[in-house]
Amino acid sequence: MSDEPKKHSIIEQTNGASFQEINSTVQVPKGKGFWRTLLAYSGPGALVAVGYMDPGNWSTSITGGQNFQYLLMSIILISSLIAMLLQYMSSKLGIVSQMDLAQAIRARTSKSLGIVLWVLTELAIMATDIAEVIGAAIALYLLFNIPLVYAVFITVLDVLLLLLLTKIGFRKIEAIVVCLIFVILFVFVYQVALSKPDLGAMFAGFIPTMDTFSQTPHIGGQTPLTGSLGIIGATVMPHNLYLHSAVSQTRKLDHDNKEEVAQAVRFSTWDSNIQLSLAFLVNALLLVMGVAVFKDGAVQDPSFFGLYEALSDPNTLSNGVLSQVASSGLLSTLFAVALLASGQNSTITGTLTGQVIMEGFIHMRMPIWLRRLVTRLLSVVPVLICVLITSGKSTVEEHTALNNLMNNSQVFLAFALPFSIIPLLMMTNSQAEMGKRFRNSTIVKFLGWISVIALTYLNLIGLPDQIEGFFGAQATRQELLWADGIAYVLILVVLALLAWTIIELYKGNKKFEQLQKEGMNNDG
Repeated sequence: MSDEPKKHSIIEQTNGASFQEINSTVQVPKGKGFWRTLLAYSGPGALVAVGYMDPGNWSTSITGGQNFQYLLMSIILISSLIAMLLQYMSSKLGIVSQMDLAQAIRARTSKSLGIVLWVLTELAIMATDIAEVIGAAIALYLLFNIPLVYAVFITVLDVLLLLLLTKIGFRKIEAIVVCLIFVILFVFVYQVALSKPDLGAMFAGFIPTMDTFSQTPHIGGQTPLTGSLGIIGATVMPHNLYLHSAVSQTRKLDHDNKEEVAQAVRFSTWDSNIQLSLAFLVNALLLVMGVAVFKDGAVQDPSFFGLYEALSDPNTLSNGVLSQVASSGLLSTLFAVALLASGQNSTITGTLTGQVIMEGFIHMRMPIWLRRLVTRLLSVVPVLICVLITSGKSTVEEHTALNNLMNNSQVFLAFALPFSIIPLLMMTNSQAEMGKRFRNSTIVKFLGWISVIALTYLNLIGLPDQIEGFFGAQATRQELLWADGIAYVLILVVLALLAWTIIELYKGNKKFEQLQKEGMNNDG
C-alpha cells in the first residue's frame, strides 16, 4: 500500500507515519544544556498526563477520602508509578520503532484482529468522552446556569476549538494543555491549603497496608477494595499508551544516530515523569479534599453537582476559613472552572488518540474536525437520553442518573486496557523490535509483568461490580445474578481475545526475527 493518501476524499486510505503532518517537525537543540534540551522535549507528557486527571478521576478520589480518610493515598501513588512505567515504555516504542502502538500491533497481527482491537479501543475512547461531555455540560450549567440539555449540545461545539488549534501549530497545543493543567492544579492547591490538612496522617497514607485492599469496613456503599479498584480503573487508561507512542515521534532526530535516539528516549521519559507527577499531585489533592476540606460524611452526593453544592455550603466545610470563603461562592466557582478545563483538555487528547488508532489499526484517516464531530455526537446521545429521561424527575434523581452513567461507561476501559498493556510490554521486551540497546532491562521486564498482570486481574475482578452498576442501587437479587452472569461471560471473552492477541503477536514477532536474520545473512 502506498504511503501517500489518496487526495480529495473525506475518508482516506493511509499507511504512513503516525501523525504524518507533524511527525518529526519539532526541532530539538544539539549540544545544549540539560534544561534547554528538556524544554524542547517537553509537551507530549502533558498531553498524556491529561488522561490521568480527567473528570472520571474526580469522584473516585474525593469519595475515597470521605469514606476512608488517607488510607487510599497509597493506591494513588502506586497507580501513578505504574503509569510512569507504562508511559516510559510507550514513548520508547514510538521513538525507537518509529511506529505508534496501534501500528506496531497491526504490523504483527492479522487484519481481522486489528479490526476487533480497533472497535474495543474506540469504545474505550467513547467511554472517556462520555465523562468529558458530562463534566463539561455540568460545568457550563454550574457556571452560567445553562440548562443541561442545551449544555450537552454546546459541548459539540468544541470541534470549533479543535479546528482553531490545528491552525496554530502543535507546540502551541502543548502549551495550552500545560496552562490548563496548571489551572486545575492551582484550584486544588488553593482549596487544600485553606483546609490545613493533617500532614503527618497524609504522608503516612502513602505507605500501603493490608487494610488498603480489605473488604471491610463498608462505608457509603464502598469498601477499601472497591475504592482502590475505582481509583486504579480511573487512573490507568488505554488511550494514553496509544497517544504517547505517537506524540513522542513529533521531535526531529536522526534515527541512524543511536546516541540521538537514546537522548530522545531519556528526555521524553523526563518529560513524561514530570507531567505525571503533576497528575499524581492533582489526584492526591482530590483525595485530600475529601478528607480535609469537608466535614466527615458531609458529602452525601459525590456527583459533580453534589461537590459543587458542598463547596457552596459553609456548614459542610471543615474550618472557619473555608466556610468564610465558601460564603462568597469562590470555592464552588473555582471547582466548576477546573472541571471545565479538565473536560477541554481531555477533548483535545481524546481526538488525537482517535486519529492514532484509526490510522494504525485500519489504515484509514478522516479530517480531525470530522473525527471529533462523529465521536462527540455518538457520546452525546446516551448523555442526552439520560438528561431527557430524568428531566421530569427530582433534581437528586437527575444528578444521580448522570453520575451513574459516567461511572458505568467506564466499564469499557476494563475491556480495552489489557489489549494495550500486554502488547506494549511484549513489543518493548523484544530485541527484534527494539534492538539490544533499547529493549526493556531485566528490572523493567519484572516490574512490567507484575504491573500488567495486576492491572489485568484487578480490571477483570472489578467487572461484576461494574456490570451490577447498570442495574442501579435498588437492583433485585435476580438482576444481580444476571449482572454477574454477564460479567463472567465477558471475562471469558476478554481472556479468549487476549489469548488470540498474544499468540498472533508472538508468531508475528518470530516471523519478523526470521526476516531480520535472513536480511543479515543476505547482507553478509
